[in-house]
Amino acid sequence: MTSLSLTARTPAELAVDTLVVGSVHTPDGADLAHGHGLPRKAVVHLQAVLADVEATGRADEVVRVVAVPGVKATSVVVTGLGDGTSRRPAYPHTVLRAAAGAALRTVRGKRSVAVALPTPDVESLSAVADGAYAGCYAYDKSAPLGGRRTTARAAKPARAAVGPRIMVVSGAGQGRAAKDAVARAAVLGSARDWARDLVNTPPNHLYPQSFAEAVKKRVAASSARVTVSVLDERALAKGGFGGIVGVGQGSANPPRIVTMSYAPASATASVAMVGKGITFDSGGLNIKPSSGMVTMKCDMAGAAAVAAAVLAAAELALPVAVTGYLCLAENMPSGTAQRPSDVVVMRNGTSVEILDTDAEGRMVLGDGICLASEKHPDWIVDIATLTGAQVVALGTEIAGVMANDDAFRGRVVTAADAAGEGAWPMPLPAELRSKLDSPTADLAHKGDRDGGMLTAGLFLKEFVGEGIPWAHVDIAGPAFNDKAPKGYAPKGGTGFGVATLLALLEASAG
Repeated sequence: MTSLSLTARTPAELAVDTLVVGSVHTPDGADLAHGHGLPRKAVVHLQAVLADVEATGRADEVVRVVAVPGVKATSVVVTGLGDGTSRRPAYPHTVLRAAAGAALRTVRGKRSVAVALPTPDVESLSAVADGAYAGCYAYDKSAPLGGRRTTARAAKPARAAVGPRIMVVSGAGQGRAAKDAVARAAVLGSARDWARDLVNTPPNHLYPQSFAEAVKKRVAASSARVTVSVLDERALAKGGFGGIVGVGQGSANPPRIVTMSYAPASATASVAMVGKGITFDSGGLNIKPSSGMVTMKCDMAGAAAVAAAVLAAAELALPVAVTGYLCLAENMPSGTAQRPSDVVVMRNGTSVEILDTDAEGRMVLGDGICLASEKHPDWIVDIATLTGAQVVALGTEIAGVMANDDAFRGRVVTAADAAGEGAWPMPLPAELRSKLDSPTADLAHKGDRDGGMLTAGLFLKEFVGEGIPWAHVDIAGPAFNDKAPKGYAPKGGTGFGVATLLALLEASAG
């Protein structure tokens, strides 16, 4: 698998398969970016090639050059950083992360790669290492959950066993902070790749029970001290989890709530994360059009992000007690499926009228938030591919963040910014709450079309325990990329949210 290490050696002296350097866009075309550390004859040769192929230096442009004089690497990959000058010492971390990812996507089959992008400080070094690791991802379709076996015993998403050995050339020295940054990037990268694997797994192989088994196996294979418990359909019914039971009752694959707990002795905070885990969403009796189902294996991306973030926090030994709740169900139409106008009772005793069985995610999350609230954590974050309205409002690369506390919402958005994941604060207007009034229950589970992302957030807010700061992160757009790869995001599951959750946990550690 992919590995990361740090080096301060001169890039030209590194005997690797590929050396990665940066280029910038100027009025005269592409120019090499600051920090490459190459001898003059290598620079002259690369500049001539870039001019000949009419390179631009723009983001996501990658040019590969072989047999560069004065360089021991077999080839040099020049990755675009966008607008700038060759003397500019620093670039935004989002730019560095994306440029490293774009470069590594093109050479992930190589055995060794050195990355010599501008890294004047530890933060930029961390971004380059993170992007480089993320760019190496490839789903292993020959793995057990990739299409061969269907039994729960085989349920372990796996990625390709072979990945490049990446050396990040450090302009920030080789002190403890630099080494820790690269080590953290490796932990985050591995966890995010697992989340991507889970999202990419075909839904006939990943369903609630096999998802739960995959979590157990991944935790057992890790050095992390994480405990896993599972509520099956009988325990859920007995425990009063009417939301998730109702969603899952139409499927031959019954629902589960998986709880992952990491509780270090030195914990400075105790927090909870809740993830939507609809392993396939047909829409239920309010069935989706066929085109709307094509990517619905990704409807468990929130649960995948939570599982990966808990594991990463434990492997990094953060001094924060973290409990992750994975709310897993399959939303299918059948003679036993719930109907529009059914009324169910949630874990906290609230009765809810079902209006649209294709708005099922908020029901499983509502029960999960109730369960999380019973432990009275310092804060709760839920993350979900929840509404099409999020995509309409914010597009496919920016998540919407809502909260019952403005300051806490700001902390979540700040964590996303630090992680390089797009997020935007959204309101929860009190005047929209009346859209959830019901004549037959305490609450209708859906409002009308207008403000759909916001009324979904208002619904979830009803299940948060009193006095607990809570935020809802809607990742319906950025969780899955059905277009061409871009930056460090592959086609398919992106793993969006893992980095944000980990950054939020680290901030909570003080």
